Amino acid sequence: MISKMKTYAICPISDRRINERVARVNGVFTVLLLLLFGFTGQWFIPAFLAIDFLMRSGRLAKFSLLGNSSKSIVKWLLLPAQLINAGPKIFAARIGFVFSAIILVSVISGFTWLALSFAAVLAFFSFMEAAFGFCVACEIYPYLYRYLYKNHSF
Repeated sequence: MISKMKTYAICPISDRRINERVARVNGVFTVLLLLLFGFTGQWFIPAFLAIDFLMRSGRLAKFSLLGNSSKSIVKWLLLPAQLINAGPKIFAARIGFVFSAIILVSVISGFTWLALSFAAVLAFFSFMEAAFGFCVACEIYPYLYRYLYKNHSF
């Protein structure tokens, strides 16, 4: 199946393919963990998310606890695979890592409101992925690309 991406959008392309249903379950887990963080303020929740996003954003995705749990749930529910290009999801995982790291540093530094603000934004992005299959990172990527690569000569 061809990805639902708009053909006019600039989005990262990868030679790998992933199951979109697994990505959406990952989004559910992320939302739930961020809600738990919002209620408890425990630093290890964003630490766990940062590590897991870091694994999913590189070649260590096979070791991701959330990724493996999501795959098991999709398999248990007998949901057919819906393969899409992995590039946008890898980019989204990198954004998730940055947000989780900011949340972790903020909560450890005592900036609780900053941590909760970033957690709310990341939870919203993850909810959009989980509920609607809408990748906010794909919508952000073209602007970031233009800023980092088109407007600067290296």
